[in-house]
Amino acid sequence: MFSLSEPPLFTRLKDARKILIAGAGGGFDVYAGIPLALALRGVGKQVHLANLSFTNLTALDMDIWLQPGVAAITPETEGKHSYFPERVLASWLASEGLPSTVYAFPRVGVQPLRIAYRSLLSHLEIDAVVLVDGGTDILMRGDEVGLGTPEEDMTSLAALAGVDGVDRLVACIGFGIDTYHGVCHSHVLENLASLTRTGAYLGAFSIPPDSAEAAAYLRAVDHAQAATPRRPSIVNGQIAAAIRGEFGNSQFTERTAGSELFVNPLMAMYFTLDLPGLAESIGYLPRMEESIHMVEVAMAIREHREHIERRIWRAFPH
Repeated sequence: MFSLSEPPLFTRLKDARKILIAGAGGGFDVYAGIPLALALRGVGKQVHLANLSFTNLTALDMDIWLQPGVAAITPETEGKHSYFPERVLASWLASEGLPSTVYAFPRVGVQPLRIAYRSLLSHLEIDAVVLVDGGTDILMRGDEVGLGTPEEDMTSLAALAGVDGVDRLVACIGFGIDTYHGVCHSHVLENLASLTRTGAYLGAFSIPPDSAEAAAYLRAVDHAQAATPRRPSIVNGQIAAAIRGEFGNSQFTERTAGSELFVNPLMAMYFTLDLPGLAESIGYLPRMEESIHMVEVAMAIREHREHIERRIWRAFPH
């Protein structure tokens, strides 16, 4: 039973001792879980961080591999990659005096990623997983006019949907950001309504701007932007701007210079869900089940969309 006095996500995690917060979509997605990680550590949980990596992990030394398909990245991890969000995050964690290992998964299909998740969960003795998405395109069920960038998100979702023995949750933050990738946010709200009816939607809550978690997150985003000046995170930059109270076309990188942004308070809200319940709503997930490579995931999504009627774009009525 849930209560208005406590977000259901935290109610679900109350009995968990060890929690993995994992970025669903690669890149800087894991940063979207930093406020959650700090809040959970603040109530005595042991929290680990992981991410689906866009970095070519196979080019790194063999000593980074904790298990097959699981790399343990630290501030000292060597490599010439200029874009390495997991190492940047590990460096920031160390500067804050926090545990500084960030686990990274190669960009693969559902079957190898599921094996990697099982290995890591067993190694760390994890009780619960929170899959985090920067943006809300992880909520796209397949019949929308635009899906955003679904391949990595849905591979992570499908991989964890097939893992038993741990509580599995989803938290996405950055409502509105995926317009940049063609997502209709009326469809996001329609999907949340549908997930409410099935019991998979667990509600939403904001990051308080004057909280310790918000302050730390803003430091982390600033650190990442300084460390990766040519490819700063568009998603986390807008979430950070929303937390600071900025509004409208708040530009912070040349990467969005040709687009008009709409930074607003809704971007600082987490939408939370039961992971198996969300997975059941995604029409093409069964097509991805046997995938080994990411190209098979992309093909499964394309084939699904070739045989369905898509919902049309709907603007907000107010």
